[in-house]
Amino acid sequence: MTDQTPVRIGLIGCGVISNAYLGISERFPILDFVACADLDPEASKRTSEKYGLEDMSTDELLARDDIEVVLNLTIPGVHGEVNLAALESGKHAFCEKPFGLDVKEGKHVLNRARELNLRLGCAPDTFLGGGHQTVRHLIDEGAVGHPLSGTAFMMSHGVETWHPSPEFYYKRGGGPLFDMGPYYITALVNSLGPVKRVAAITSCGFKQRTITSQPKHGDIIDVEVDTHTSGVLEFHSGAVVTVVMSFDVWRHSNRFIEIHGTDRSITCPDPNGFGGRVAMNGSGREWEEQPLTHPNVENSRSIGLADMCTGIRTGRAHRASGDLAFHVLEVMDAFGKSNETGQHIELTSKPDRPAALPIGLADSDLD
Repeated sequence: MTDQTPVRIGLIGCGVISNAYLGISERFPILDFVACADLDPEASKRTSEKYGLEDMSTDELLARDDIEVVLNLTIPGVHGEVNLAALESGKHAFCEKPFGLDVKEGKHVLNRARELNLRLGCAPDTFLGGGHQTVRHLIDEGAVGHPLSGTAFMMSHGVETWHPSPEFYYKRGGGPLFDMGPYYITALVNSLGPVKRVAAITSCGFKQRTITSQPKHGDIIDVEVDTHTSGVLEFHSGAVVTVVMSFDVWRHSNRFIEIHGTDRSITCPDPNGFGGRVAMNGSGREWEEQPLTHPNVENSRSIGLADMCTGIRTGRAHRASGDLAFHVLEVMDAFGKSNETGQHIELTSKPDRPAALPIGLADSDLD
């Protein structure tokens, strides 16, 4: 009989995104959150009281032998450092995106996990939602024919109008590519397989940003990263996809993701969500909406963590893996390298596509 014992989890990083994970974690019986920690003691205390967790320091959490997995929801600049600390303490690690600041850091973390025979996982897990699993199913079934090309657009005017502490979005590890790119690139790899090479041009439209959200209204942010990135991804499958990620755009009318095959085109939902509209068109005038073939169409943050914990208990591979996240990191890193060198950047990683979720599962089921 498969071991169904819940996996005991310690949370490091009690910021805004932690509520998205903890708020629906009870949907997944495999998850047992027991403790939390944060550099800000007040943030850890609030989370502890709200969700009934033990409040402790990061060092205390890492020293706990009864915690099997660390959920790392710290700021991007320390994702790699905290992942390594979790691994060195004998714990599996699952972190928010991005997987690291650059390829060197990501590779070091990935290699260390392999040496210690521990698992790594990383957001986003939105590709496991009903919307993008439907896209994956239709492509796998040949509904669009052989995928030839595509587009992916995430364009806005930044986050300083709504986020309470938006500064880190404009530091190393932030920007539209490292913040939102993982959703789009992961969804594309899930649908089309790994990327072979990248060509890109990047720019920074505004050297400073003024915060208009509370409580830091009026504060000025010095922008340290490029805020408009435009690239072309060539996949090993032969598909060629244009990707634009920008915080320099006031308004646009482009769809999230489209994939064009030899027989039909498919328009895909927002990869920053779990459900959404899927539609196809061949030679017709109107897009034909497709019924979703999979569940988990509402907020299902934690599904990737639950899938990894299920893998820990059953021995099977998990889908939102460190290998997948490292590949996405290498793709994003290649944007900057291509911009600097004026050349295509060949990728070194080539992960398998994550296994598709089976048809017919109930909400929150993974096997």
